[in-house]
Amino acid sequence: MKTKKKAKGKVKTKPQAKTAAKSVGAVAVRKNGAGNTDSTAQHSAMLREQLASLLKGGGAHVQFMDAINGFPEAKRGTYVQGLPHTGWQLLEHARIAQWDILEFSRNASHVSPDFPEGYWPKTPGPPSDEAWEDSVASFRRDLRDMIRLVENPRTDLYARIAHGDGQTVLREALVLADHNSYHLGQLVDLRRALGSWPEQ
Repeated sequence: MKTKKKAKGKVKTKPQAKTAAKSVGAVAVRKNGAGNTDSTAQHSAMLREQLASLLKGGGAHVQFMDAINGFPEAKRGTYVQGLPHTGWQLLEHARIAQWDILEFSRNASHVSPDFPEGYWPKTPGPPSDEAWEDSVASFRRDLRDMIRLVENPRTDLYARIAHGDGQTVLREALVLADHNSYHLGQLVDLRRALGSWPEQ
């Protein structure tokens, strides 16, 4: 969720750093010789597969969409005592943060929203049912795009993102998985408190 802006301690990457950034995997192949190319490619494919699985969720817990699907329309903007956010606020926050991470990872001209206010909706509930559905659709689309990005063999997971200040696509994918998982837990707690979570 970092960009070229000065805010949040971000700094522009020096021009020479763009050409100096190299993939750890590529360096390893050059040092160890062509004989290890197959092994390196295999390790890269395994890492991409694990990252995609982590982003999709469903291993150690439910998937993000499990907490969104079936969320009662009448309770999407409802606060529960002891919990800080509504369903709409959690969905929109996750969507905005995910979009920010994705675009930062692939778009040099991307500018992040102001922190923290730009990462949260302005109202407790969605302005319309259509707004909720649009947010859900955008979340799903951006998650698919992030998965495609890490699965693409042409994506250098280790190289520093040229317009960042030290981040890599690997780091951004891990941050996104962690962030989505955190708010997934909040959504499940909220739905339990609202009496709308299908307990197994």
